Formats: sequence, structure tokens, C-alpha cells
Amino acid sequence: METNVLNPIPEKEFERLMELSELDLDYSDLDDQFKDLTKLAAKIAGTAISLINLIDTFTQWSIAHYGLPIDQMPREKSVCQYTIVGDDPLEVEDLSADERFNKFDYVTEDPNLRYYYGIPLTTKDGNNIGALCVLDDDQKNLTPEKIEMLKIIATEIVGRLSAYKALNTLKDELEEAKESQRKLSHDIRGPLGGIIGVADLIKEQGEKKDVDDILELINLIKQGGQSLLELADDVLSSSNTEEMRSPKSNEFNLYTLKDKLEQLYIPQAKAKYIDLTIVNESENAEIPFPKNKILQILGNIISNAIKFTPDGGMVMVRQEFNLNKESDTAKLLFSIKDTGVGISSGKIEEILNENAQSTSGTKGESGYGFGLPLVKHLIDKLDGNLHINSIEGEGTLFKVTLPIK
Repeated sequence: METNVLNPIPEKEFERLMELSELDLDYSDLDDQFKDLTKLAAKIAGTAISLINLIDTFTQWSIAHYGLPIDQMPREKSVCQYTIVGDDPLEVEDLSADERFNKFDYVTEDPNLRYYYGIPLTTKDGNNIGALCVLDDDQKNLTPEKIEMLKIIATEIVGRLSAYKALNTLKDELEEAKESQRKLSHDIRGPLGGIIGVADLIKEQGEKKDVDDILELINLIKQGGQSLLELADDVLSSSNTEEMRSPKSNEFNLYTLKDKLEQLYIPQAKAKYIDLTIVNESENAEIPFPKNKILQILGNIISNAIKFTPDGGMVMVRQEFNLNKESDTAKLLFSIKDTGVGISSGKIEEILNENAQSTSGTKGESGYGFGLPLVKHLIDKLDGNLHINSIEGEGTLFKVTLPIK
């Protein structure tokens, strides 16, 4: 573990971030699955507030909350960043008396928080991906029995997250099965069409020879083949074409992805008066594609761009879906351009080799050194490409290419 009291980093930070990214979560779409547990935790602890927080490279995401309507905050301003560096719960009896937290807005201003108790959300591989915490504006005294019940809730949270991942994996497998069904219907249409064509030809020849028995048999063949062809058409139409159907729960299209990125990251941009703009540049914007780590990839790049862009700057995200119907291939193209401080050529090489070290942002935001190497790792796993062009003092352009099945 890093010993810097103002920038605590778990010992296995990259492994921790990798396991969190493997869950492939939409941080803004989990409250319904977990809000019952935050309410239960608050009632057990006797506190006004309870949060379930997941912590990625730059941000603490409150995926469920009770008593405090908060969705996210910078990681370096959170208390839970200290909880995840150890295996034991963290208790802060008075936040206003602790130099790590006494200058934060939520301590000096409304809701004037004082008490904090956090329990790490530890996976079966031993990584703390976040914390369950209870907070109050008055000091509390949790009994051992209450603490044990809070630990049980924390275990349940991790179990539900794992189940959520398993369910999404099952959905992906079902979608693959439907895709196989679609391909099968295509494959059988050709041979069936050929059978019907041959039947027509034999029928014409048979009529000339006036062979009634043969014609009757040929008509039966034709009728059976036509029925199978209609069945194949029904199967094909039920699976529908990619262009006509709406995205399923495990998919985006460029429109829904744009909406999600704006929902998650415009609050971060507004905090620094940065103009974050996301545009679609594709005639295929309605075609669905698998979510598959796209939020994790783009989210880390956008957060990094915001972090290294001075107040009043700009971050522009362009999205494109490139579909080649002749070769039956598709790819997603993303460009993220900022007006930030830029990246040196040596730093770019470190990032592309997944060896980058931590640096601080334009307003002193803490750096954790794993965001862009994690992005490179995720892109490589998807057989994609990452290109970085930068001019120090002027800004950086990230280009991401991801092949799509």
C-alpha cells in the first residue's frame, strides 16, 4: 500500500481495477438492485445516510444511496478511498477533527457530516472494489452486533454484483444463440430456394409429357419446400435485422451510448467549467452493439481528459459505427480530443506499454497512474487499437478502434 496519506493506493491497484472492469457495470443503473441494502444498513447503524460506493481510477461512484442523493465524487475527495486500502473496516468518529477530511465541502457545509464507518467490498480474489459506508452529522457508537450485521450486508453486495455479472454473461450467450439461429435461417433459405426451383422445372417438363402421377409428387415436394421456406422467413423476421431493432439490456447503440456518457461525465466536466461535447458521426447510429467494456474504456479516457484540461477548456468526443455489409464486418471508432496540458512522447510510450506512473491534474487532482494503462489493456483484450497524438501545452487526441461482432 502507498503510504502517502493524501493519496492512498491499494497494493494491488491494477488487479483491483481489472476485476472491477470485468464486472462491466453501468454505475448509473444499479440503484434498484441495491437500494434495499443501503436502507437496511442505515437502519441497523442508526445513521441518516448509507452509501454503496465503487471506486475506479478517478471516481467514486455511489451506485445506491439512502439519505443523501449523490451519484459520484472525485476519488481524491472521498473517505472510502482510505477504506479500500485495508482489509478491516474504517471508522472516523469526527470527520471535522481529521486533517484528511476536515476541509471537504460535505464536512464544512451541508450536510455537515461527522461520523463515518466503512466496510470494504472484498471480492473472492481479495480485491476491494469499493465500500459500504454509513454516515451521520452526529457521532455514533456501533456495537459489535451491528458491525457484524453491516459486514453481512457488505458480503451480500459483493454476491449480488457477482450474480449481476453472471446474468449479463448468460444474456450474452443467449444473444449468441439467437445470432446462430439467424445465420441458420439464412443458410437454409438458399438450398430450399434451389429445391423449389428444380421442382418448378420438373413440373414444366412433366406437364409437357402429361405424367399426372409425377406432377402430383412434384407438387407435394414444392408445397413442402415452400412451407419450409416460409418457416425460415418467420425465423429470420423474428430475429430481425440489426438496423430495425432497439438495443437490448446488454447493448448500446451510438444514441444510447451518447446519453449514458453525458449522464456520467458531464457532472465532472461542469465541476471544472469544461465544455464536454459528444457527437455521433455515423449513418449507422441506431445499430446495436455489445456493451462489452466500452463504458470502462471511454469513461477512463474522458475522466483523464477532464483531469488534465484547465478550467474553461474543451473535451470533444466523436463516435462512429463503421459497417461493411459486403465483408460482414463492423468496427466502432472513437476520438477524444481535449485542450489540456498534453502528454510527452515518452509518457505516451509508457502508456502504450502499460507502464505509466501517476501525475496530478490541472487543479491538483490526485493521480493514480493506472487509468490509461488500464484502457490500453482493455482495448488489447478486445483486439482493438489505441492511438495517442499530443502536443504539450495544446492538448491530446485519443483514437480508439474496436472490432464488433
